[in-house]
Order: sequence, then structure tokens, then C-alpha cells
Amino acid sequence: MVSALFSRPFHAVSLNYCSSLSRTQLQFSALCQNQTLEIMEEQLLSIPATPGAASTPEILTPSGQRSPRFASKEVGSATAKAWTPTSFISPRFLSPIGTPMKRVLVNMKGYLEEVGRLTKLNPQDSWLPITESRNGNAHYAAFHNLNAGVGFQALVLPVAFSFLGWSCGLISLIIASIWQLYTLWILVQLHEAVPGKRYNRYVELAQAAFGEKLGLWLALFPRYTSPPGQRRLWALSVTQKRPPNISYQVISLPSATSSLFSVLNAVGIIAFALRGHNLVLEIQATMPSTFKKPAHIPMWKGAKVAYILIAACLFPVASGEHWAYGNLMPAGGIINAIFAFHSRTISTSFLALTFILVVFNCLSSFQIYSMPVFDSFEAAYTSRTNKPCPVWVRSGFRVFYAFINLLIGVALPFLSGLAGLLGGLTLPVTFLFPCFIWVLIKKPVKYSFNWYFNWGLGWLGVAFSLAFSIGGVWSLINSGIKLKFFKPN
Repeated sequence: MVSALFSRPFHAVSLNYCSSLSRTQLQFSALCQNQTLEIMEEQLLSIPATPGAASTPEILTPSGQRSPRFASKEVGSATAKAWTPTSFISPRFLSPIGTPMKRVLVNMKGYLEEVGRLTKLNPQDSWLPITESRNGNAHYAAFHNLNAGVGFQALVLPVAFSFLGWSCGLISLIIASIWQLYTLWILVQLHEAVPGKRYNRYVELAQAAFGEKLGLWLALFPRYTSPPGQRRLWALSVTQKRPPNISYQVISLPSATSSLFSVLNAVGIIAFALRGHNLVLEIQATMPSTFKKPAHIPMWKGAKVAYILIAACLFPVASGEHWAYGNLMPAGGIINAIFAFHSRTISTSFLALTFILVVFNCLSSFQIYSMPVFDSFEAAYTSRTNKPCPVWVRSGFRVFYAFINLLIGVALPFLSGLAGLLGGLTLPVTFLFPCFIWVLIKKPVKYSFNWYFNWGLGWLGVAFSLAFSIGGVWSLINSGIKLKFFKPN
């Protein structure tokens, strides 16, 4: 009864209390109203304190909150001493304002859980293409990660197997895939690593870890990419008759130094093929995030599905094409091999359809990889004008960037020969920097396993990046490359 009275305003409690009196007592209603507060205070002080080891019996009040009853008889009279609530957050807080205040706090907590985290919102984000919509989910995450994770680099994976062989090639591909998945998990977790801040872009995370200027330059490494067309190429290769004199022996070179650099270049090709998760933060930025459902949960679900499909593409392409061509694989990759060995046995229309699917694949990946560039263009515009981009300005940015990419693709058809060098140069973005950023932002205990592991993995990535770059340069010097501008093979 007392708890029910406490959950109502004082005037309502007084009226209800007085209305329960008989008619003969109505003449005392005014006196009753004046003494109500004194009675309530006396009842509060008469509630005995509950011993620390004893549980407090509870009932549900009309407000839905739990409130202690009077102490039961089992509790000894020696412990039945009056007590005064002193803590604001204590469950025994039974002052007259306790229940309304707790109701306000509960409602506030529920509101924050539904609306989202206490994030400092940047009004400019609602004008930019990456953050203008927060309706993403796990399905979108899987789709976008799949498009970003498999690119045209996979078409040169069999070239690496020509120099590594079956065992070393598969082991290198497995280790690189595990490393990639770990750094992907790091980036997903770092999206909201700091309370009140969402790192919506890779550049923002790099700047938070390395500083404004250094982080900007470190994050601006080349970003490349481009799955249905590649699977068709794989099926086309493995179903055709293999070339005569095929061999699976590792390509031998005249000196040990040459062999070492060729192996480094081959591993660099594998590193170049396993790219794409440097766009994880931009993809995760399209998702809503609340206390109950933070954005990293659907993001990680979608990413796991995507990388299962990516592995289902890369491993068959690498192993199947190596089985089909062995060490006869041309330096240009699968497309050059199909033209060299099957152009006369396969109809032109069938080849054209296959390569059109590759083009569609590249276009789908282009949409993912170009979005940070579009976002940067529009961020510069909105910062200067303090208003969103009109449709004609946004369209102009995109047409201009697409034209530049088309010009580079047509003018420089020999870029596939630079796969090893590009793998060494771009490896830090996806394999190296996430480990360092984790240590600098999360700050694990010094000399702990987490601290040693991420520092060690990061510096190992530095060594690999240098070695792969050197191997790529040596490969260009040793085998040469035909710089045919505007003359594709």
C-alpha cells in the first residue's frame, strides 16, 4: 500500500486516502490532507533496513518498477533499524521523488537504446553519399563486401602458382586469407572504438591513429578491384583440353637470387589479389547503430558470408587455372592464356560473352571503390559552399572520375604486369595499418599477448611490403614489360 501511494503525486495520494474514509469522517478531510505528508515520512522511517546477506522481498508497483516491502518477520528485530536512503541510484531510494525520477531515467535509457548511441553528429554527413542513408543491413554488407573483395587481380593468381608450386602456393593463399580476415575483423570493431564517434571512412580512422596529415597520406594508397565473369573463365579453362607439354614444376631460374625475387614477386601477386576490405568502414557507415544493435553485429555477419563466397572464387581460380595451364601460364594471367591456347577452338561469340561478364564484374566493383572518391569530391564542395551538392554537380563529379579511369585503362593496358609491385605497395592499407591502428586506439596492456601480436604482425607486414616491392621491381627489370600505350593485346 505504501509503495502504491509513493508512485502517485501527493495531492492524488491525499485525496484517495481521504476518499477511503467513511462519511462520518469527512469533516476531518482538511486535517487529513495537511497531515498526509507527516504520515508518509513516519512510515518511511519505520521501514527496517534489510541485512546485506538477506534478500529483499519485492512487489511490482503500478509504475512497473520494483520496490521493497516491509521486512519480513524472519528478519530479527536486532537488525530492524531505521535507515535513510542516501544513494540516488540505489534500489532502496524511496523518497517521494524516487519513483518519478526512476521512471524518467528508465524512459531516457529506452530512448537512447532505440535512437542510438550518443554520437556527435556532423550535419555535413547527411549531404555526403556514404553517410546520407543509414538503412544498411547484413545483406547489403555481404553484397558490397563481395563486390569489393574479388577483383581483376584474381585473374593473375595462377601466375603466382607457376613460381610457387602447388604446396607453397596454397599455403601462401591460406595464410594471406586468414590474415586478411583478422584485419577485416579489426576494422569492423574499430568503427565505433571511441564512445560518441563513428569512423565512417578509412581516412578518418587513419587520421585518428596517426595524426591528421600523416594519416591522410598513409590512407591514400591506390585502391583496386573487380565474380561471375571469373567463375566463367575458370569453367572455360578447366573444361578445355590442356596444352601439350604441360608441367607443374616450379619455374627454374639461373640463379638463387633470381629465384628468391621471383618467389617474393609471386607472393606479392597473392597479396594484391586479397584486397578490398579497406572499404569496410565505408560500408559499415551505411548501417544504423544502437545500444541494443550496434552496427558491427550485422556488418560482421555479412562480411563472413561475403568472404566465404570470396574464398569459393579465389581458391578454384588459383588452383583450377594452375591445373589447366601449369607453368605455361602467361604473365598476363587467365585472359591471355585463353587467347593463347583456346582462341581457335572456342567460338568468338562465346569468348565475347565471357569477357562481357568480366566487364560487368569490374563495373560492379567500380561502384564500390569509387564511392570514397565521390564522397571526397562532394565533401570538398559542401565544405566550401555549406550546402548539399546539386544533382548536376554530383553527376559531373562522377562522369569526370569515370572518364579518368577509362582513359587510364585504355592508355595503360600493361597494368596486369605490375601486379607484384602493386601488391607490395598497397599491402600496408589492408594487412599492416589495421594492426597498428588497433594498438594506437585500443591501447592494449603493454607487453600483453594482444600488444605483442599486433605490433609483431604490423612490422611483419612492413617487411613483406618492402620485400614484395623489391621483388616486383626485379621482375620488371628481369623479364621486362612492353609499354604499349593505347595498344591493348
